[in-house]
Amino acid sequence: MKIYLDVIWLLNFCFDALLLLLTAFILKRHVKKRRLIGGAFIGSSIVLLMFTPFSPIVEHPAGKLAFSVVIVMATFGFKRFRYFFQNLFSFYFATFLMGGGIIGAHSLLQSHSVVRNGVMITNQTGFGDPISWLFIVAGFPALWFFSKRRIDDIETKNIQYEERVSVQADLGGQTLHVRGLIDSGNQLYDPLTKTPVMIIYIDKLEPIFGAAETMIIRNTDPLEAIEQLDDSFRFLDKMRLIPYRGVGQQNQFLLCIKPDHVTIMTKEEMVSADKCLIGISTTKLSADGEFDAIIHPKMLSGKAIKHVS
Repeated sequence: MKIYLDVIWLLNFCFDALLLLLTAFILKRHVKKRRLIGGAFIGSSIVLLMFTPFSPIVEHPAGKLAFSVVIVMATFGFKRFRYFFQNLFSFYFATFLMGGGIIGAHSLLQSHSVVRNGVMITNQTGFGDPISWLFIVAGFPALWFFSKRRIDDIETKNIQYEERVSVQADLGGQTLHVRGLIDSGNQLYDPLTKTPVMIIYIDKLEPIFGAAETMIIRNTDPLEAIEQLDDSFRFLDKMRLIPYRGVGQQNQFLLCIKPDHVTIMTKEEMVSADKCLIGISTTKLSADGEFDAIIHPKMLSGKAIKHVS
């Protein structure tokens, strides 16, 4: 059986680079290109050492562990032990994730490639048949992108579910109940009073505002809405205009209302967040209807009125 060492080394170099990229993605680490290339080169050098007298060392579990430590150190550096072990364990997680996927796809498609001592080679004529090489070259990156997307989706869902709260707002003797999402990216304040602003979809406010007033707010510019709302609107003295700037947009205004009382219920406690404004959004905040409000994180620093046991 012919073994084309240069081709096998190049494949493993690319695979190690992808594994390190996936590890960096999982940990949200920024890795310099030269460190990534260095780590991948060290990882792929095990292929070359397997054809030298050092083969028993690199094939031993302790040798493989030592190589992993060097790869992680070369790629991510060392700041403290906790940082190092996070990198090392995440690298193994990415390796097991990709390795399990490759083995599963290999069994499903019955490719002619084999894994020998942790190195993927072909067992046909040295280069293998076109199908086996297509599986190796295209299958690994495809599985890498699939894993990356799934990890990204899981992370997004976890953020939403972990930071979801129930909100109760009192306005003029009426109570509003909404499902809120705490968004660390929401840094909207009243520039004069530094009051944090939470955002609520206007449909949730219609029972309190009334159909006519809701229609005005929904269909007109905030500045025009303030002018069109007459004295019959009992919340007129509580309305505020807050300037803000959206991404790629010029300065705009957000129509807000000052609530009488706001209570936020998390999994651990109930928080009184009276010092806040409610910004009125005329577009849905969640496409799937999982939340109706975006909560300013500063509002959680209010007084805890009850702890959940």
